[in-house]
Amino acid sequence: MTSRTEVAAIIDHTLLKPEATPADVEALVSEAKDLGVLAICVSPSLLPVTDPGELVVATVVGFPSGQVKPEIKAAEAAQAVSDGADEVDMVINIGQAIASDFDAVEADIRGVVDASGSALVKVIVESAALSDDQIVQACRRAEAAGAGFVKTSTGFHPAGGASAHAVALMRETVGNRLGVKASGGIRSVEAAEEMIEAGASRLGLSGSAGILGGLSD
Repeated sequence: MTSRTEVAAIIDHTLLKPEATPADVEALVSEAKDLGVLAICVSPSLLPVTDPGELVVATVVGFPSGQVKPEIKAAEAAQAVSDGADEVDMVINIGQAIASDFDAVEADIRGVVDASGSALVKVIVESAALSDDQIVQACRRAEAAGAGFVKTSTGFHPAGGASAHAVALMRETVGNRLGVKASGGIRSVEAAEEMIEAGASRLGLSGSAGILGGLSD
């Protein structure tokens, strides 16, 4: 079993509900500090975050559909970084991936990477909506475009969230060159450990307290 400290060190404590308020973000930050997690992830309209302390601040771009013009995604990323985001989790244009227009997918990612400056970019491929080959191609293009991570899911797609199969495939594709973030539907200690075993180096969780409460050092 993975230790509580080890798991906390790779958690993005996440609040992306459309009805989230600034007070909810304050509560998220307080809980994240108490839990000792690595990062928080909030919607871009809720930036800047007041007093994040040592927490990494992540936000989302083109979320959750990915069906946003590339120049809008890039502008959104630039604004988010200006507003204090350390990391940007962007959604690819899933339709382009399904249509095998991976040149467009790569260009979309590259625009966000360029606009994000020194901020880390994580690329959400929405793995449950793609075939294995499409997942592989999307990950390869994310790497080619300069992203630092690939990420399974938004958690909002009806096809589902993270799976150990997708995480393993993504890890196999990017090796140790990129990080792999598992997110979407991870609600138990067993699920979290399964994702880590499959190769996840970051976990996106909204129920961090419950999962960490089931672990010990």
